[in-house]
Amino acid sequence: MFDYVPPIEDYRFLLSQVLGFDEAMEELSIEVDANLAVTVLEEAGRLCAERLHPLNRPGDEQGSTLVNGAVQTPDGFAEAYREFVAAGWPAMSAKPEYGGQGLPFILQLWLDEMISAANLSFGLFPGLTRGACEAVMAHASAELKDMWLPRLVSGEWTGAMALTESGAGTDLALLKTKAVPNADGSYAVTGTKIFISSGDHDLAGNIVHLVLARLPDAPEGVKGISLFLVPKYLPDADGGFTVRNGMSVGALEKKMGIHAQPTCVMNYDGATGWLVGEPHRGLAAMFTMMNAERLMVGIQGLGIAGAAYQQAVGYARERLQGRSSDGSRGPVPIIEHADVRRMLLNIRGFVEAGRALAGWTALQLDRSHSHPDAGERAKADAFVALLTPVVKASFTDLGFESAVQAQQVFGGHGYIRESGVEQYVRDARIAQIYEGTNGVQAMDLVGRKLPLAGGATVEAFLALIAADLDAAGDIAIAGKVRDALSLLERTTMALRGKGTDAVGAAAVDYLRLFSLVAYGWMWVRMAAAAAGDTPQHSAKRAVADYFVERMLPQAHALAASVAAGEETIMALPADSF
Repeated sequence: MFDYVPPIEDYRFLLSQVLGFDEAMEELSIEVDANLAVTVLEEAGRLCAERLHPLNRPGDEQGSTLVNGAVQTPDGFAEAYREFVAAGWPAMSAKPEYGGQGLPFILQLWLDEMISAANLSFGLFPGLTRGACEAVMAHASAELKDMWLPRLVSGEWTGAMALTESGAGTDLALLKTKAVPNADGSYAVTGTKIFISSGDHDLAGNIVHLVLARLPDAPEGVKGISLFLVPKYLPDADGGFTVRNGMSVGALEKKMGIHAQPTCVMNYDGATGWLVGEPHRGLAAMFTMMNAERLMVGIQGLGIAGAAYQQAVGYARERLQGRSSDGSRGPVPIIEHADVRRMLLNIRGFVEAGRALAGWTALQLDRSHSHPDAGERAKADAFVALLTPVVKASFTDLGFESAVQAQQVFGGHGYIRESGVEQYVRDARIAQIYEGTNGVQAMDLVGRKLPLAGGATVEAFLALIAADLDAAGDIAIAGKVRDALSLLERTTMALRGKGTDAVGAAAVDYLRLFSLVAYGWMWVRMAAAAAGDTPQHSAKRAVADYFVERMLPQAHALAASVAAGEETIMALPADSF
C-alpha cells in the first residue's frame, strides 16, 4: 500500500485563488488568512498521514471487540486518539466559550476529508462528538451546556447518537424507547437502540449518548419524540464521573466495513438522562445533530475517493502490462492505457470539484454564523440547507463509485486484501446508508429543499452559478456548463407542485443532475483561476476539460429520465415484483 499524501497544495490553490478565502474572513471579522489556514491543514495532514493512515489496515483486520461487556478498539487507536486530543484537533471549529478554537468551518471540513481518507473508522469518534456538541449547544439548558460541553468540545469525552431501533429506522414515528420522569428532574430511559456508532469504546473517559425517547404523555408520531442526554458515567458526590449508568452494550454489529469502529446494540435499563430542549421537540434537536453529521458523512465519501485515487495512481505507474498505443514499447505502465486513464480521471474529476464545493459550502456555513447582516446570514443558511442533501448523497455515491473504479485499476490485485484498496470499497459503502439513506436525501432535496422560501432559495443558487459562468468570459468550458445549468433550471421548474410518486420517481436522478451542474460550476471557477503555466494550473485545465466533455454530458440523460415521470415506475403491480 502506498503512503497517504494530504492534498495541501490543492487546499492552498482553493483558498488563495478560487474561493476568496481572505476576503471572506475579512468580511466575517475572523482573524485567519490563507497562509495560517494552510499551516493548520499541513499540521493536520501530517497527523493523518503519519499517525492515522498506518492504523487503517491493521485496524480493519483486528476490528473492535466486545470483552466482558466492554468494547476494546484495535491496537494503537486509543493512543492515537489521546494524541489527537492533546493537539487540540477536536476543538478546532467549536465555540471559544466552551473551550473551542473558533477556527473557520472550512478547515474543519477539510480536516474531516483527510481523516476520512486516512482512517474512516477513527474519524467517526470525533465526528459524532462534534454532532452531539452541535445539538447540545443549540438546544440544551445552560446547566447542561456548562456541565457537558467543555469536555465534549476538548475531546476528553466523546458523543454518540442513539436514534435507530430495530423497528424504527428512517420512520422515527415508530420508536418505542421510553423516558419516565424522576423526582430530581432527570429521567429514567429504557429501551434498545441499534447501529450506534461509537456507542462504547476505550478511547475516552466518558461517552455522552443523545437518545431519542418518548415521555409517558407523548402524542403519537414524530411529534411525541424527545431528546435526552444519557452519559455512560454519572457525576459522583465528589464531582467526578465514576458512577456507572444503567446502560450496556448488547452486541457489536458484524459489518461489511469500518471494522475498527464499534457499531453497538445499546441497552438502556432505566438509565439516567436529562431532557435536551423542550418536551416532544426532540426531532428539531435531532436534526441539528443530523445536519451536521450529513455534511461530515458526505466528506467521508470525498475522503475515501481521494485516498483510493492515490492508491490507484501509484499502482498504475508501477504496474507493467500491455504495449504502448503505437506498438513500439512493451510492457508499459498501465497508466499509459486510455481506459485506465478514463477511470482515474473520473475519480479526479469528482474529487477536486467536490473538494471545492465542500469548501464553498463550508464558507456559507461560516457566513450563516458570523456575517454582520442578518439577511446575509439567512441567505447563507438557506444555501447550506439546500446543499446538505447534495453533499451527503452525491459525495457518498461518487465516493463509492470512485473506490470501485480504483479497485478496477488494480484488476485482480484489487480484489485481494494485500493491496488494501478493497477496504475502501467496503468502508465507503456505509456512507451511502447511514445518517439518512441517499434516497432519503434525494427526497429531502426535491420535496423539502426546492420549495424553501417558495422556490426562491434554489433560484438564487442557480442564479449565482449563472452569474459566475457569465463572468468566466472566454473560459471554453463555461458554455457547456451553462447548457447543463439550463437543463437543471427547466427540470427544477417542471418538478414544482408534483405529487409524492412523481417526486419519488425523479428525486435520485434530479440530485445527480444538480450535483453535476454544481461540480461543473466549480470546474469553471478553478479553470478561470488556473490561468498560469505551472504544472498545477495545466493539470486543472486538463481535468476541467475532461469533466465537461466526458462526465457532464450525463446531465442530458438524467434530465430525460426525470422528465419521463412516474408512470413506468408505478405501472407494475406490487405483487408482480
